[in-house]
Amino acid sequence: MSPALIEELGRIVGPRWVRHRRAELKTYAMDGLPTRESYPGVVVIPASSSEVREVVRLLHLAGAPFVARGAGTGLSGGAVADPETVLIALTRMNRILHVDPVRRRAVVQPGVVNARLSEAVAPLGLHYVPDPSSQAACTVGGNVAENAGGPHCLKYGVTTNHIVQLEVVLPDGSTVELGSPHGEPWGPDLVGLFVGSEGMFGIVTAITVRLEPVPASVRTLLADFPTVRAASEAVSSVIATGIVPAAMEMMDRACVAAVEASIYAAGYPTDAAAVLLVELDGQPDAVEAESETVRAILCERGARSVRSASSAADRARLWQGRKKAFGAMGRIAPDLAVQDAVVPRSALPDIMDRIAEIRDRHGLSISNVFHAGDGNLHPNISFDRGDPDLVHRVHVACHEIMAVCVAAGGSITGEHGVGSDKLDYMPWIFSPETLAAMRAVRRVFDPAERANPGKVVPVHACREWRAARGAQ
Repeated sequence: MSPALIEELGRIVGPRWVRHRRAELKTYAMDGLPTRESYPGVVVIPASSSEVREVVRLLHLAGAPFVARGAGTGLSGGAVADPETVLIALTRMNRILHVDPVRRRAVVQPGVVNARLSEAVAPLGLHYVPDPSSQAACTVGGNVAENAGGPHCLKYGVTTNHIVQLEVVLPDGSTVELGSPHGEPWGPDLVGLFVGSEGMFGIVTAITVRLEPVPASVRTLLADFPTVRAASEAVSSVIATGIVPAAMEMMDRACVAAVEASIYAAGYPTDAAAVLLVELDGQPDAVEAESETVRAILCERGARSVRSASSAADRARLWQGRKKAFGAMGRIAPDLAVQDAVVPRSALPDIMDRIAEIRDRHGLSISNVFHAGDGNLHPNISFDRGDPDLVHRVHVACHEIMAVCVAAGGSITGEHGVGSDKLDYMPWIFSPETLAAMRAVRRVFDPAERANPGKVVPVHACREWRAARGAQ
């Protein structure tokens, strides 16, 4: 990065909000994925929409690529920048701008932490539904970029189902508004197109979200099973009744052991092969009837015991164990590769068996915690990236797990995105023509492909590969 560019960035945001020394850049060299590390050329931290516009306009005139970053909790290498790239961190833009309790809307800046939004509107009897496991740290802007999910997406949908309007700074520095505060019932769904675009189309600077009423009644059940297969089959049996729980989460024995040995211990039985967390919500009578039906099905499918949370504090404790499971795994090894794939629910039992076979064959430590209700798997591989042989085995195992999931009719990501981690898997599920169409859409927003370059769409798999190489 040229000193002149660094100085000009400092003029826009203030010199203290520009990072360019090696030690300062270390913080931004990775996101939540430990297998992709790269130092950005410079980090700039704007505090307002106008500063974002000025920064992006400057980079447009300089022809410099950029990467937008939230809290850095992503798990696909999507918020990592190369040395010739400017990283724009949005964490200072952390204000809730407006709340309308009557229309159930809130307008927030991209750096607002997910959990803080629900805390802020709780006194109004409202909450923001998308709840990634990292919600205590991740930002709403990052959730928009990745189309993040969470345990309660089974019933309520993922981020895109709760966003109605976006203010976006395009890669040339211009600003557009997508959608409307009412939702957009006309024309192309540009909000839906932008959510999940992983930073390729521009930078969101204001987000209008839907808020939902806090449910009148909530019932949380914890079931433990003697085998993972029995727990997996129980999931399909519950869904087959037509009941849609708010959440259905599964943890295997290795995951439970890590949680119960940590400060996040939730009282899960450590001798169980798998535990299933099922939450039902709605009107009290309906929740009571559904919980009895679900309890009976779980027992029929081999649950050793089924207990209901006895209080709000007990429910919070059960959920803390699930949501902090990734942190608890830090006790096992210094690094954790969190994978993300989706399979049909009916395939869960066989897929879990295949993951166990891959684990044993490569001599790895794999813990499973995942959104069982919608088949969104998270095999977590604990390892030490200081061991080259172990790192190689982790890469091979990740490749094999993804191949197994795709072969079962699944997909390569449910909520973590493609980023740089899954580029090589994209041709498994998309044709060259489809990938070329994706790239063409990207160029509508960013003709020079300077926004989050080298991510999501593998250029070499497109029909345009020869022309692209010639242009370079």
